[in-house]
Amino acid sequence: MKKQIYILTVLTALAVTACQDLNRDFVTTIGQKEIEQSFGNVQALLNAIYSDIPDGTVYIGGAAMMASATDESEFTAETNVIQSFNTGSWNAVNNPDLVWGTYYRSIRKVNQFLVSTGKINLDPWKLDPSPSAQQVYQTNLAAIKRWTYEARFLRAYYYFELVKRYGGVPLINKALSLEEDFSKTQRNSLNECLQFITAECDSAASQLPLNTSTLPYVAATDLGRVTKLTALSLKSRVLLYAASDLFNTPAWAGGYGKPELISLPAGDRVARWKAASDAAKAVIDAAALPTLGAYKALFNTFNNTEIIFTRSNAASNAFEKNNSPIGFSLGQSGNTPSQDLVDAYEVKVNATTAARFDWNNPAMAADPYANRDPRLGFTIAVNNTPFGTPARNVQLWTGGLDAKPIAFASKTGYYLRKYQIESLNLINGNTGVHSWILFRYPEIYLNYAEALNEWSPGNADIKAYYDRVRSRTGVAMPLLPAGLSQADVREKIRNEKRVEFAFEDHRFWDVRRWMQAPTYFNAPLRGVDITRNADGTFTYKPVTVENRVFTPKMYLYPIPQTDINIAGGLAQNPLW
Repeated sequence: MKKQIYILTVLTALAVTACQDLNRDFVTTIGQKEIEQSFGNVQALLNAIYSDIPDGTVYIGGAAMMASATDESEFTAETNVIQSFNTGSWNAVNNPDLVWGTYYRSIRKVNQFLVSTGKINLDPWKLDPSPSAQQVYQTNLAAIKRWTYEARFLRAYYYFELVKRYGGVPLINKALSLEEDFSKTQRNSLNECLQFITAECDSAASQLPLNTSTLPYVAATDLGRVTKLTALSLKSRVLLYAASDLFNTPAWAGGYGKPELISLPAGDRVARWKAASDAAKAVIDAAALPTLGAYKALFNTFNNTEIIFTRSNAASNAFEKNNSPIGFSLGQSGNTPSQDLVDAYEVKVNATTAARFDWNNPAMAADPYANRDPRLGFTIAVNNTPFGTPARNVQLWTGGLDAKPIAFASKTGYYLRKYQIESLNLINGNTGVHSWILFRYPEIYLNYAEALNEWSPGNADIKAYYDRVRSRTGVAMPLLPAGLSQADVREKIRNEKRVEFAFEDHRFWDVRRWMQAPTYFNAPLRGVDITRNADGTFTYKPVTVENRVFTPKMYLYPIPQTDINIAGGLAQNPLW
């Protein structure tokens, strides 16, 4: 039975197309030994591990993005399970983002893969003295070595996806048999987990290529594959989280008996912030830095100087169908941006000055989308602006083609533009590429600025790398002004992350690690009501769309109850 299960799993993996096309013979029956001895079949196992990287564009319930569990967005369909996050009705039995088992299956694949790489039969080339055979032998040896470090990185990545949700988790880094006794499995401390992840990043970075073509592009054969920059980028993110408030402030847990699972040992916060800034600087120093180009096009390509690591997806139009305005053919509204997010985009007063949007300013309230940060228009479809193919202006005023009271129309008064390929004609079945970017340079720049500001306020690099993001082609927002306090710069950086990475699955985690969730997530989500006046002008009024719920226990996910029932040694997270 054990062998049959293994064969079924591997055959499924072999069917997955991931980073490269594979040349392999068609097989109808295959056993574990045959799989592990075949260079091509073991490569297919690695591709299957890559395929476990989630696609955040269709993450929850097949259509909702994690943005709709934050103050960025509201998902239109009330039946989607993501609504449990917003109503506070999720728990250890009902979690819309139940990834515990998913990522441990991925980790198990890595552990088994690392065993399999040592069993590949290279004798047909090794024992053949011809120069061509020896060249193939050396090439295959180098490929296998690279595979192991790619797999170890992916295991570290999947562990961090668990850690940022649950805190300390069991570290299982060997291939286990199906007869293993899991009843006594315990969680490792948060510190042990983070140390393991960063050590694996260091190992991968030391062995993987920076890239294989003109810096900082990734060669076509390596699209979607882990490189040195990928490993360094994960380390940057991990150490930023490690320095942030959530993993250093266990008081929220109400006297939880196992603080080592949710918090790092008391220590020098300055040293942790410095480690985070050093890790980000290591990415910056590793390669020639790219010019940041057009923002909108970034999310519909796999190969761009700005992208460090992205999930490769097949051409599709599902995202357009899920998120296009309701009045457009096949549009379903989907993830609709909030007024809270819209208000975060600054107003450009002049070339050197930007101001926060203010509804109490009569001029701003009368024309709320004038002179805004261009990323607002690249990210969000606002009232009476062109959209789609065939193009027409979005009608978001009450009674408009895309507005209330039409069933499933946006509740917020906005639609999502980011990721959408507006040139697609959905009626004709046109498809296109949507890139789910896991790491890109602006994150590294802002990680560096954020960490520096916490331990070295006033450092010139804070402004230099903050300004790099705001001065990108087509954005050109005013740069960081002089004379700001550390607290003011902190808020500037946090807001820059909010708008630059909207709908990229950062907000859900950033607000938690900053421990600001009661402010932003336990509050009404706002939209806008729009009235079209007789003279063709519009009146805008901010309104409450939904009252959101966040309590302190939600800083971390609950361990799934089924796993606690199986492994009695697993401690539940605080307050659940």
